[in-house]
Order: sequence, then C-alpha cells, then structure tokens
Amino acid sequence: MDDFTARTYGTSGLDDRPLFGETSARDRLINLIVGGIASLLVIVTIISSFVFPSLPPKPLNIFFAICILLVCGSVLVLIFWYRQGELEPKFRNLIYYMLGSIVLLCICANLYFHDVGHEKQNNAL
Repeated sequence: MDDFTARTYGTSGLDDRPLFGETSARDRLINLIVGGIASLLVIVTIISSFVFPSLPPKPLNIFFAICILLVCGSVLVLIFWYRQGELEPKFRNLIYYMLGSIVLLCICANLYFHDVGHEKQNNAL
C-alpha cells in the first residue's frame, strides 16, 4: 500500500509554477487599469440610474442598470474561471472585449440618463 502514496503521476512535486506561467507587471497593470475603469463606470451608472433625472427613479433606468449588472455577472464568472486556471489564455482577449462592451454600454446608459443630445422643448411662444 505504500507504493500508492509514493506515486507522483508525472510531477516531481517541485514544480509550483502557475498554470499559465508568471504574469508580468505589465499584464497586472493592464488588468488593474481596465478593471478599475470598468468598475468605476459601472458604479457611476448604477448610482445615476437611481438619481437622475429626478427622484423617484424611472423604471426604465432601473431596468437598464439591471441589464448592465447581469452582463457584469457573466464577466465576473469568466474572470473567476480564468484566475482558477480553468480557461485557456486565449479567453483573456474575450474578457477584455466584454469589459470594453460594458464600458460602452455604461457610457450609452449615462448619456441616456442625463438626456444628452435631446433638445429641450421651448413651450414659451
């Protein structure tokens, strides 16, 4: 029975490298910048959906914010799986693409919440 505990199954036990190799300082900086911008923009969008244009909030604004949060949930799951080593490195580009889409969606939502591009109707003739 001692033979089974001594087996290493092809690993010597001395190899503690991460699954995808070391991450460079440049990669960590890019992750922090992209993640920070996306997180900040999502937080601002969620707050804006409840505050603007006036209290109480419009149901359409809340619906827009919930949709953004649902998309963020799927990205968070992908990031979690990637960090656990369950996804291949090529999925990092997909995560960046989805974060870019979230940023654009948040910008679009904020422009809608703040009525940018709509001319005010002048009723004083």
